Amino acid sequence: MSKKYDWDLIERLLHEVQNSADDSFKPRKYAEEFAAEKAAAGEASGNLDTLKMEAANYEALLFKNGFIESRPEDEGGNGENFVLTPRGASLLALIDSSIPGDGHPRQVLDEQEDALEPATFDEVSSRAQIAGGSI
Repeated sequence: MSKKYDWDLIERLLHEVQNSADDSFKPRKYAEEFAAEKAAAGEASGNLDTLKMEAANYEALLFKNGFIESRPEDEGGNGENFVLTPRGASLLALIDSSIPGDGHPRQVLDEQEDALEPATFDEVSSRAQIAGGSI
């Protein structure tokens, strides 16, 4: 059974990493905003407390698996904010919903045993049909 991830929430967190230069990373706050945006769009977001916990868990997983790392002090790092690693930038490029036709990479990731396990992700993201966008 493969692990399923909330790609929309992960995408939101990765975008927040990009924008967190002068602020601490707040996954629970971002989950709350994410749920409010979904509700405003007429979509169900599920239990808010569960979503906040999931966002905090994703933060830890993304850090542990090398998708994000602590922002260097000379780039505004304060020990509580991050930058995307090359792996994290690759993940964001694959799951970014603002790119037309982005559904297939998410489907391919969902087919993996654990798409965010580093070796699995690196192998999948290097496939020409995904990385090259010729899907």
